[in-house]
Amino acid sequence: MARICPGETTVTASADALLTTPLNALHLELGARMVPFAGYSMPVQYPTGLMAEHLHTREKAGLFDVSHMGQLKLVGPAAAAALESLMPVDVIGLPVGKQRYGLLLNDEGGIIDDLMFFNQGDDTLFLIVNGACKAGDIAHIQARIGQRCQVVTMPDQGLLALQGPQAAAALERLVPGASQLVFMSGGGFDWNGASLFITRSGYTGEDGFEISVPGAQAEQFARALLAQPEVKPIGLGARNSLRLEAGLCLYGNDIDATTTPPEAALNWAIQKVRRTGGARAGGFPGADKVLAQIDDPASLARKRVGLIAKERVPVREPATLENLDGQHIGQVTSGLLSPSLNQPIALAYVQPDYAEAGTELFAMVRGKPVPMVVASTPFLPPRYHRG
Repeated sequence: MARICPGETTVTASADALLTTPLNALHLELGARMVPFAGYSMPVQYPTGLMAEHLHTREKAGLFDVSHMGQLKLVGPAAAAALESLMPVDVIGLPVGKQRYGLLLNDEGGIIDDLMFFNQGDDTLFLIVNGACKAGDIAHIQARIGQRCQVVTMPDQGLLALQGPQAAAALERLVPGASQLVFMSGGGFDWNGASLFITRSGYTGEDGFEISVPGAQAEQFARALLAQPEVKPIGLGARNSLRLEAGLCLYGNDIDATTTPPEAALNWAIQKVRRTGGARAGGFPGADKVLAQIDDPASLARKRVGLIAKERVPVREPATLENLDGQHIGQVTSGLLSPSLNQPIALAYVQPDYAEAGTELFAMVRGKPVPMVVASTPFLPPRYHRG
C-alpha cells in the first residue's frame, strides 16, 4: 500500500511536468516543502519538521495526502476469481465489507506491486495500488483479466490517510459511525453530501483510516479534519519513518519485480487455501517457484530481516552487510534513525544463515563497520484496532 508508501520511488522531473493532487494548494498554504514523488508534486514535510510530525502521529493523529496512489474497481461476477488468478492470496474467500493485502506477481514470481483490495459486495472489488506503479498495474490487470471483468479506474478520487491513536475520535466528530469499524473493515459514509469510502487501515502501524473522497471535496474535507485539535498535516518523510518502524515494505526498496514473497518474508500474506495442498493451490503467476520456496525454505538464497544498530550511527540504503569475518552477506534496503526508538533501524536482505534474530553482523557506512543485530519486525508493536 514508495507509499514513501508501498510502491513509490522519487521521480526526477521538471516542476512543469509534475502532476498535483487535489490538496496541492492546501499544502502550499501550510508551508510544505514539496518534492517530485511518483510523478507528482508532494509534501515531504511541513515547517514543524519530520521528527515532530512522526512523534505527533504516534501520540495523536496525523493527516497524510496519498491521492497520488491509484484507485480502481473490478466489477462483474467473475471479478474475484479473475483477480485471484493474478495473486497468491485468497480473493474469492474475502467476506463482503473486509479488506486484504495482496501481491501482484510476474511469471517468475517477482512482485510487480503490493496493494490493498476490498470486497464491496455486488460483485465489486475496490483496489488501491501504489502511485509509481499504477499505470503499469492497470495495464497488467487489463491485459490479463480485462475480458473476465470490468476494470474501472477512478482518477478523480482523492485519498487521505488519518493515522494515530486519536484518529478515531477526530474522524467520528465529522463522520458518525466511522469509529465502529475495526481493522481491515470498511464501508460507505456521507459527509456534507460527499460520498466517502473509509477503511480502518493504514501504513504506520497505528490505528487509523484511509478515506477515498471525491477530488472536488477533498480539500474541504481535509480542512475539516485539520480543524480537529488532535490532527496535524504529515508529509512523506514521516510516513517513511513510521512505516519502517512498523516493519512495512517500501516498493522499489524492500520489494520489487526481482523479489519473491518468501524472500521478502511475506508468507503471512499467502493463505493456506492458495498453498500446496490447499483447495485452490497455485494457479497464480510464478506459482511453482513461490510454492517451492514456501515448502522448502532452505532453497532461498536470501531473506528479508530487520536490523538494529548497536551504535547510534544511521545506517541507510544501500549499505552493504558483512559477517564477523568481513565476508559480504547482504545489503540494506531501507534504513534510518528511528524517531520513536532513538536508535538506527533497517530492513535488509541477508543470506539465510544470517537471518535468525540475535545474529550479529556489520553494516559498512563510509568504509567503517557499524555493528548491528538481526531483530524481529515490527520494531514497534502495532496498535491496530481489532475490536
